[in-house]
Amino acid sequence: MQTDVTSSLNSRKILVVDDEMAIRKALRARFEEESALVDTAEDVAAARKAVGSMDYDLLVLDHRLPDGTGLALLDQLKATGYPAEVVMMTAYSSTQDAVRAMKIGAADYVMKPFDLDEMVLVAERALEHRALRGEVKRLRDRDRAYFNVDNLIGVSKSMVELRHLIEKIAVSGARTILIGGESGTGKDLVARAIHYASPEADRPFLNITCTALTESLLESELFGHEKGAFTDAKQAKMGLFEQADGGTIFLDEVGDMPINLQAKLLRFLESKQFRRVGGLRDITVEVRIIAATNRDLDQLIHDGQFRSDLYYRLNVIPIEIEPLRDRRDDIPVLVNHFLESFAEELRKPISGFSREAMRVLTNHDWPGNVRELRNCLERAVLLASGPDLGVDDIPRHLRGETPAMAREDGQRLLVLPDGGVVLDELVKDLLDQALVRCAGNKSRAATLLGIHRDQVRYWVKKYGLKRWIRTRAKTSAEAER
Repeated sequence: MQTDVTSSLNSRKILVVDDEMAIRKALRARFEEESALVDTAEDVAAARKAVGSMDYDLLVLDHRLPDGTGLALLDQLKATGYPAEVVMMTAYSSTQDAVRAMKIGAADYVMKPFDLDEMVLVAERALEHRALRGEVKRLRDRDRAYFNVDNLIGVSKSMVELRHLIEKIAVSGARTILIGGESGTGKDLVARAIHYASPEADRPFLNITCTALTESLLESELFGHEKGAFTDAKQAKMGLFEQADGGTIFLDEVGDMPINLQAKLLRFLESKQFRRVGGLRDITVEVRIIAATNRDLDQLIHDGQFRSDLYYRLNVIPIEIEPLRDRRDDIPVLVNHFLESFAEELRKPISGFSREAMRVLTNHDWPGNVRELRNCLERAVLLASGPDLGVDDIPRHLRGETPAMAREDGQRLLVLPDGGVVLDELVKDLLDQALVRCAGNKSRAATLLGIHRDQVRYWVKKYGLKRWIRTRAKTSAEAER
């Protein structure tokens, strides 16, 4: 019986293929109760004719038909890329046929006789699976476009060479790559560009920062654990290596990986096998390992903090990203790119920087590299009051000033009252002002204050600013990412 709630089969196009008229009529009537658009076919020939003229969302396909088999038709449809989900049904129980159907691409396999309401649920699950596959494809296409090699902005010789190197590595089948470079140079973007330019672009890309977790938690995240392996292991868990099978693992800040865990990583790189924490059997996977570090691994080896054998195993294909100060030709290109991006995101009609402002930006050494430049541009656009950005829109420290220096009119940035201040109250007030100006967006408030977003979150809790705890801006443009 049709419910008041709109069915997920509403307006979906369904083809029922069965040689028994009673089953065709029963399924058609039940699906139409759910507002589906239903056609029927009595054999393979009629089904082929139907799919040749219509893109169905779902096929409910009998296994044995007068002029062929449903499995053969399923195989043909999947081979030609026909987009419909397929639910197989049969009166002849065969585990082998069921397994084969699922391997070919059937969404489900139903035994006759079946309950019509149960078939509606099977059809809804199949279409939900189709929608999920479509969403996964959309997200992967988006990531492939965003992390395209051509989106590594820069016109300098080193950036041109880096893009060419990435394209070669991506199609080479290289399984271990080591990326070096200072913090903020974009090592993670290079890693993603390699993955999305490779034949494995449709497989998972998973990353973990080796400094983010304790040694035991990092081991569990990488290799997984069995139920009961430690106190909180209530159930078995797949690690990143299993989840990324066929894809890429990005190990950021690998130079900070605990020395004991380095030995297990080396074993995996040598054998492509590992054991879950608390496990007794070896698990074999095929993944690409891209490691990155901003530290001097040679010095770490000398100090006994990094294994030399692991270094040589990772360093099969080394990539070194030059700091921004050594490729100043890229700064104007990056400035214009970020300016356009933030102006669109923040909906501000900003045309560009003045010549003097661009000179200041180009001459700065950018110790934080591209990340620092990006944050600077976001702050400038966020605070801009006019269509053109000038020197005054650039943070003072980039202009050779500091907040403690006197302004041109002789006034200090903040005037200390005769009676003094409670510093915590001053910080609390400035934090609240920044959050008000940014509509609760902690990332942009952090940019205004020149600190990290995590510091904003810490201060919000420390000073008890309850209205900013677990709040988000109301509009999507203001919402914190």
